[in-house]
Amino acid sequence: MKKLINDPADVVSEALLGMAAAHPDRLRVDHENRIVYRKEAPRPGKVGLISGGGSGHEPLHGGFVGLGMLDAACAGEVFTSPVPDQMMAATKAVDTGAGVLHIVKNYTGDVMNFEMAAELAAADTGTEVLSVVTNDDVAVQDSLYTAGRRGVGVTVLLEKIVGAAAEEGRSLQEVADLARKVNDNGRSMGMALTSCTVPAAGKPTFDLAETEMELGIGIHGEPGRRRLPLAPAREIASLLVDPVLSDLPYGQGDSVIAFVNGLGGTPLLELYLMYNEVAQLLDRAGITVARSLVGNYITSLEMAGCSVTLLKVDDELVRLWDAPVNTPGLRWGA
Repeated sequence: MKKLINDPADVVSEALLGMAAAHPDRLRVDHENRIVYRKEAPRPGKVGLISGGGSGHEPLHGGFVGLGMLDAACAGEVFTSPVPDQMMAATKAVDTGAGVLHIVKNYTGDVMNFEMAAELAAADTGTEVLSVVTNDDVAVQDSLYTAGRRGVGVTVLLEKIVGAAAEEGRSLQEVADLARKVNDNGRSMGMALTSCTVPAAGKPTFDLAETEMELGIGIHGEPGRRRLPLAPAREIASLLVDPVLSDLPYGQGDSVIAFVNGLGGTPLLELYLMYNEVAQLLDRAGITVARSLVGNYITSLEMAGCSVTLLKVDDELVRLWDAPVNTPGLRWGA
């Protein structure tokens, strides 16, 4: 195992120290509870947005804390859900009376622990909490970590769009309804060229031959739809885009945000090449790309590979996507 670490047991806590040191203008970190907060105090009357999950997916979620996105993010151990006490502390800290929205990826531990945190916060302080679970992965119905579809790339787009709506002062119910609209109109599919190595394990999560790729991989290395011989990028793009287009379904005349995401070990050179293939497929299908996003935003440690997310959008969603954002992971207009 070759990694830039000290002790595998300290990876998350030391990474949070680094995040705090790198972004003192935007973030403050509760190191005891492993919660990343916006630097400024919560704004009275604004709905609080929190998310979280296992570490190893950076910049998700801590890198999306700041103006126009999240108010707080809870960090678990690598590929392990945060505990309810973390989520309850974050919920109470960002509540200014307008309520709190939990944005939860559909993984069993995340869903269970966020539910417990919402109940604890309500009982302790009366905080009103609503939850939205993302489940956009079309690859498999159930996996090692989920009942139902996994929450993946749409989570990033949702946190941005819903974050903009919360900044506008919308109510908790309005923000939750918008979040469900985004989740319902987004689909994703991913693939891997290599495995990743969890620091505590010290060895790859799975074996993948040099001549193979895994189609439909999960962000924790969960098995996908099938293992295939390695193929050119244009064929891989089709293997990802076709199931996404047919699932919602998307159709001629639709507008989308097209998101090509790297899993951590694939260079931008290759991601932009993949985006070109995706864009050509969408053009042939009569689908307009209203906005695009290319890069490493929801990763799986050093796994090589990518995912494609398409979000069907209208004018309102595009306007909210374009609204100012200032986080370590996304920044424009601010």
